[in-house]
Amino acid sequence: MADQSILHNTFVLERSYPVPVERVFAALAEASSKRHWFYEGENKDLDEFQMDFRVGGMELARYRYREGTPFNGVTFTNEAQYQNIVPGKRIVAANTMAMDGRCFSAALITFEFLPTEKGTDLIFTHQAAFFEGSDGPQIREMGWRKLLDQLGAELARS
Repeated sequence: MADQSILHNTFVLERSYPVPVERVFAALAEASSKRHWFYEGENKDLDEFQMDFRVGGMELARYRYREGTPFNGVTFTNEAQYQNIVPGKRIVAANTMAMDGRCFSAALITFEFLPTEKGTDLIFTHQAAFFEGSDGPQIREMGWRKLLDQLGAELARS
């Protein structure tokens, strides 16, 4: 059998945040909040960000990693279309990622929000197809673990 050109993978991450569901949902639904914790960072420059949070709406981010990273100066593009939104319950989006204009993965991402006595349980499911030259599932999962930790830090600050 020839080398597989597409690798399919699913992973699920769970987090508990000591804040109400409405705050966790808002951190993903409000453009200024999501831009801050999700895209801005000390190791990259955000060149473009647009977010239209509604079913059928799009999210677009273009950013370049800085010196000292494995991808110094390389432009990454993250595009998503919101497929399903139920306030305080779930967000589902279809997402693609590209490096210097070459798409290397497509994914369906789902955030589920569950109220608890102590705040919110978040269940994140990532179902993806990784194409040739992609980061692969292990690196992607590591990236999402870091992003969900950044979300927790953002929620703790506000």
